[in-house]
Amino acid sequence: MDRQYPNIYLAADNCFAKKRWPAPREWAGVIADLGVRYVEASADTELDPFYMGEAYLRDWPQAVQEAQAATGVRVCNLYSGHGSYTTLGLTHFDPRVRRHMIDRWFKPLVETAAALGAGFGFYAHAFSESILADPDRYAAHCGYLLDALTELNEYAEQLGCGPLCLEQMYSPNQVPWTISGTASLLREVTRRSGRPFYFTEDLGHHHDRFLMPSREALREAFRDPETDIWLGSQEAYDRFDAARVAGELSDAACDEILDLMRQAPRYFESREDTDCYAWLRALGCYSPIIHLQQTEGRSSAHCPFTPEQNRRGKIRGRAVLEALKESYDRPDQAGMPPRCEKIYLTFELFAGTSQTTRSILKEYAQSVRYWRQFIPQDGLPLDELLRRLPEEETELEEQPVLHFQPVSTAQGL
Repeated sequence: MDRQYPNIYLAADNCFAKKRWPAPREWAGVIADLGVRYVEASADTELDPFYMGEAYLRDWPQAVQEAQAATGVRVCNLYSGHGSYTTLGLTHFDPRVRRHMIDRWFKPLVETAAALGAGFGFYAHAFSESILADPDRYAAHCGYLLDALTELNEYAEQLGCGPLCLEQMYSPNQVPWTISGTASLLREVTRRSGRPFYFTEDLGHHHDRFLMPSREALREAFRDPETDIWLGSQEAYDRFDAARVAGELSDAACDEILDLMRQAPRYFESREDTDCYAWLRALGCYSPIIHLQQTEGRSSAHCPFTPEQNRRGKIRGRAVLEALKESYDRPDQAGMPPRCEKIYLTFELFAGTSQTTRSILKEYAQSVRYWRQFIPQDGLPLDELLRRLPEEETELEEQPVLHFQPVSTAQGL
């Protein structure tokens, strides 16, 4: 049987437009001028239910539809922003807050997405230190998260909303943050809700700070008190500190610390989890939204794809598409949702408060120009995009101006 590959679209999260081009007609026009035709509308850009209120949210889809008609862009997805990212949200220690987030924040945005025929992606929860330290409470809060995601996915089904997807993160207190944990979550929510549930891969959400250290790494950190070593639980740190006080890290102490770490796997990632390309190969086919940012692999700064950032960064367009194709070439995974038929490679580039608008637009234009090497036309199948690629990437400074090729109405606009 021939493998079915997804249609690929280049999109832009409008978070860069907050406080500068906040109205739909404004950000839609700016994004259209940049050569992008698909928009991920951020809650931070005048769309947060807690700040905007019910009347504004009811009128917002009409304003977007008018902006779409005027500019030719289309809102393909809604997404949570920084405001909700700062809260414990769906895993709050107080059940009243969890209920409030579901009813007053999430459901209004599901309704708004459904009104536009769009999908909805988000991340709005976390596990506090006290929860992370207690296995029983941690398990209970994981249950709260699954319950909430199931309810929201069922609600999205009732309204005819597009795919819901949860963003993967990169620290133990932000679940899901490992490949295996993400796959398990997708299976469980899909099973419970009877509707496919997906995730968002962010290419900058990977680093190696939370790997489980080896015996040799423990001894090296013991010799150098300035070394910041990750041991996970407080019990492991207490045992390590006790060895420092005693002036000796014995084999028995090493064994005890290693055992304590192995008993708390929720604190640690695998080497594979540190690599965005490994994530794409393993789970990319279950990610209808892939957030694009340039990164050196040590931080998630949401940098643009400028020549300078590309020289420092590890994200390469060809490598992203090739890794994504590998996920479709793999055998089907039992219990997982259907593979995505459309994937939006979506810029999530942050603009500094003091950055000039000219600088923001210049860097964004360079980013679009870089990625149009790989996605010259929206809606093409992934395998066709790969066949069209030149042998080597062109340095940005040497590139000719790339003209955007619009697709027909039948292909998505």
